[in-house]
Amino acid sequence: MELSAHQMEFRQQRLANLETLKAAGHRPYGRAFERTGSLETIRAEFAEGRSVRAAGRVVQIREMGKSSFAHLQDGTGKFQIYLQKNALGDESFAAFKAVDLGDFIGVEGELFTTRTGEPSIKVQRWELLAKSLHPLPEKWHGLQDTELRYRQRCLDLIANPHVRRVFDTRSRLLSYLRRELEARGYFEVETPVLQSLAGGAIAEPFQTYYNALGQSMFLRIAPELYLKRLMVGGYDKVFELGKNFRNEGLDRSHNPEFTALEIYEAYADVRGMMKLIEELISGAALELFGTCRVGREDQEPVDLTPPWRVVTYHDLLREHADRDWFERPLEAVRDWARGKELDIPDDMTHAQITHEVYDKLIERTLWQPTFVTRLPAELVPLAKRCEDDPVLVDVFELVVRGRELAPGYTELNDPLDQRARLLEQSGGDAGKLDEEFLRSLEHGMPPAGGMGIGIDRLVMILTGEESVREVMLFPQMKIRQPRPEEPPAE
Repeated sequence: MELSAHQMEFRQQRLANLETLKAAGHRPYGRAFERTGSLETIRAEFAEGRSVRAAGRVVQIREMGKSSFAHLQDGTGKFQIYLQKNALGDESFAAFKAVDLGDFIGVEGELFTTRTGEPSIKVQRWELLAKSLHPLPEKWHGLQDTELRYRQRCLDLIANPHVRRVFDTRSRLLSYLRRELEARGYFEVETPVLQSLAGGAIAEPFQTYYNALGQSMFLRIAPELYLKRLMVGGYDKVFELGKNFRNEGLDRSHNPEFTALEIYEAYADVRGMMKLIEELISGAALELFGTCRVGREDQEPVDLTPPWRVVTYHDLLREHADRDWFERPLEAVRDWARGKELDIPDDMTHAQITHEVYDKLIERTLWQPTFVTRLPAELVPLAKRCEDDPVLVDVFELVVRGRELAPGYTELNDPLDQRARLLEQSGGDAGKLDEEFLRSLEHGMPPAGGMGIGIDRLVMILTGEESVREVMLFPQMKIRQPRPEEPPAE
């Protein structure tokens, strides 16, 4: 990224300060500095007169003639330091004037309390640990440009405390989910990210080439088929927390690279998964915030207290579209959907139009947690059919804040039905079937429940964020093209 003239001026001044510090005997990029503890720990264990060693980024300096106050900041918080010419000596005190905001320093000194009651360190020695060649974002307004925030997340984290809290929440959520699942007897596994066939969901994959094997490969769109093979192999309770990839659109709720948690349990079904996800997510909210009511103050809160609403797919269509929706002829539902400004090509079937109405009009109205159950079988080819109606499958889609958060199934363990349904999904092309998965299934898989949870969307729900990019440290961004050179003057 090109620097403006103003930015170049700042950089030149800081380079000059770097030379001043080097001349004073400071290495501009120091080595390890042993600390008494983090700044938060030093504050928590404060004792008047105690000797401490602390380090952090300088984020504030206030000069007062023969003394200076400054604030250090590390990953846990801020702490004030006090530098006095008499204590440091002329050379060390003068060299500190070449320290800029954003520099990292280490200090040794004694704890004391100022007259205003502020815990502080009276510095006896300091050293430079890293020189910052650019100024920090402006203190009061932070970093506001959204694209710049995503491209330079390091500055975003420094300037905007709220952003840091979002990612702290994400980290704590992942830790909680792992601990809770392990406590329930689930075994964490890892399955291939590079796959010879992209299966487990309906999506456009990213394709690459495996030089050593001389064949095309795909980044996985879901780990489901491998996790089911582990159930065939005798693992009764497994989960995988990792990245999936779908070569599709970017918007406020979609990113081609995303994090998902997939869980499978032998001898369970979709109802067991409904109970599990209620307990996992409400438990996470209580662990992180002490309440099941989550979101931002300017939004309608999401209440994650179980039990959550359960409604069938058909009943939602009847409620939001027409009581006789499934009895109406194709022409009538097509006209109704077009009247709602949906893009409905002439070749769409009744079932396809129905799902477009659900996907574009109904799902967004479901703000509070809602299990949408008993979906049409053609939408979910890896789920078991409902015993009372083989046209439907025994599944749920959990919708919160108008977006799907998690699908859950009573898993299909009939290898013959599975083959037939995958073949139907592929348009009759047997070359697209994952024969290794189907052969594994023929060895016998126990009845099971399974589900996948979109971690990025779950963080959005818990924090109230509106865009998936706000909960991903480094979201996908288009590479900026360099500006073309100016044509030579004539």
